[in-house]
Amino acid sequence: MHDNRSRFIRLTLSVTLSMWLTGCGDARGPYADNASQPRDVVKAEERYQAAVTQLAEKTPDDEKTEKLLREALGFDLYHGAAHNNLGVLLLRKDRLYDAAEEFEWARKLLPGHPEPRVNLAIALERGGKHQEALEAARAALEVRPGNLPAIKTIAVIQLREAQTDDLTRGYLDTIIQRSNDPQWKDWAQRNKLALEARNPLTR
Repeated sequence: MHDNRSRFIRLTLSVTLSMWLTGCGDARGPYADNASQPRDVVKAEERYQAAVTQLAEKTPDDEKTEKLLREALGFDLYHGAAHNNLGVLLLRKDRLYDAAEEFEWARKLLPGHPEPRVNLAIALERGGKHQEALEAARAALEVRPGNLPAIKTIAVIQLREAQTDDLTRGYLDTIIQRSNDPQWKDWAQRNKLALEARNPLTR
């Protein structure tokens, strides 16, 4: 069986940019009942891989995928990748609180991965928690310096909330140089020019 820390697909959402939660290391909320259940990591991974297969379909069935991920977590509450991907599905449905809770679990269970932190930042931003969102995205950069989704997330929040700083132009330059998406490149270029027009000293 492959370690789920290295096998989970990276479902970091596009930054279209929750509710702030206090820790998820204990078994509160929807997992209170099954926290004391014996773990079956083999069955959990089987359900998780079935969910990954479903996600790879041209037209994935979100309801089926969510069911499989919840089954995986029923067998192993500490499957961090399942928490992360379940959070992505919930965020798509605009269930911000539930999504943020899953990302909190994933963040603690996958300490070496930036994706849950970026996803949490997106959920927090959509819920109006801008400062907490920035902190979560910056934590992703601490885990993985240069992580492009984290850089995009920070840049979007800073510009949207008029919280630009000395690093913002560098973030925009990074997006221009490293993004393969023409829309992102155009967005970063336009905002870089606007930022320089407001503050010539940033050139």
